[in-house]
Amino acid sequence: MRNGKQMFGTNGVRGVVGEMMTPTLVLKIGAALGSMRNGTIAVGRDTRTSGEALAHALKAGLLMTGCDVVDMGVLPTPALQYIIKTDDRFAGGAMITASHNPPEYNGVKIIEADGTEMADDEIIRLEDRFFAGEFDAAAWDGVGTETAAPDRLEEYIQAVVGHFPAGIGKDMTVVVDPGSGPAALTTPAILERMGCRVHTINARLDGTFPGRMPEPTPEGLQPLSEMVIATGADFGVAHDGDADRAVFVDNKGRYIEENYEFGLIEDYVCSRNRGGLVVTPVATSRLIRDIAGKHGCTVDYTPVGSIYVARRMIELIGQGKNVSFGGEGNGGLIYSDHQFCRDGGMTAAMMVAVLASHNGRDLSDIIDELPVYHLVKEKYHAPDPAALVRAVEEALPEETIEKIDGIKIIRDDAWALVRASGTEPMIRIMVESKDPGVADTMYREIMQVVRQA
Repeated sequence: MRNGKQMFGTNGVRGVVGEMMTPTLVLKIGAALGSMRNGTIAVGRDTRTSGEALAHALKAGLLMTGCDVVDMGVLPTPALQYIIKTDDRFAGGAMITASHNPPEYNGVKIIEADGTEMADDEIIRLEDRFFAGEFDAAAWDGVGTETAAPDRLEEYIQAVVGHFPAGIGKDMTVVVDPGSGPAALTTPAILERMGCRVHTINARLDGTFPGRMPEPTPEGLQPLSEMVIATGADFGVAHDGDADRAVFVDNKGRYIEENYEFGLIEDYVCSRNRGGLVVTPVATSRLIRDIAGKHGCTVDYTPVGSIYVARRMIELIGQGKNVSFGGEGNGGLIYSDHQFCRDGGMTAAMMVAVLASHNGRDLSDIIDELPVYHLVKEKYHAPDPAALVRAVEEALPEETIEKIDGIKIIRDDAWALVRASGTEPMIRIMVESKDPGVADTMYREIMQVVRQA
């Protein structure tokens, strides 16, 4: 077996439609998946204009290998994952989405029967079949059948709402920005059933994303901030293109950096499950470690990528460990008592519970009490990123270094992560400290080594 993935990245395969991402490619992915997970496969898609065409191609590949297909239509990725996890009929699933990428992109995420994304070793097997054209085509009387099930979103909505006391959001006002994506079908309904008064913006399903791009950036969420202020809302929540992530603006319309979002919800969860483990990638802020320690919890670090967090949580729970929480510092949070994947709808609901626990205090005041860290993030393009990472390591022999993903240089007052990108020929550099001067100095030290190398 090969050592690494060639086509799939950290979260599926993505590309520009009509260039790299074509119906032929997606059909072959479907045929490879159907050859590996022969049975009933659930298929969903986000709102992108190319989604329907690519979904038909994917289903054709599955049907030709004898799989039965259940088409779930347009829905969030975590909703599809929840339905697959809770329905024993499904041998797996696939989601047509490019998540936060621009409208011209699309892609495929492969989902296992337990609702998690397919692990790297199995993705490599799938790619091997894809490149070799080794598909188990069924005979004429053994091809699969297709059924449609566009009404199963209710199961996911009920599951999220069921984790919280009835009426917990009473007297709260929330503005929801689904970004013209599938969260328009779920997050407003979830919050309304929790008792919130809900306003929406960009809530019409539209794969051209006319209001803003699928990536919820501070600039793109300015209209959300303005609407929060105009309506006197307690907070605003926005989703990426497939709603596996959620980001927030507070009652003053200020964008909440995702590590602080993580920390705020972590504080709530860990206060109710003290002494457990918080699982997160090495790129996450030290804020997460600080808050975990406040509740007697410890942090278990993984490589960058939600699938590694989810599978590590499952592994630790299998060992009998108490896992309190998990997630990434990008708005992708994982709730082990709900499902082992990033879930933007659940995160939106959790923010309601966080505010309810603070007895009417403003979200802005709660956020302002968290420790402040300063983060420097940069990219550096290079023809051989792995060699550049090694060069940085060799130039710093006296440093304390961890190698969970790339190299993480650890100092008492700062840390830096230098890792090769999983999708582009470049390295990513992150430096963090409570002191902005310390962070900037450490960044310059690393960049001097990078440029020399």
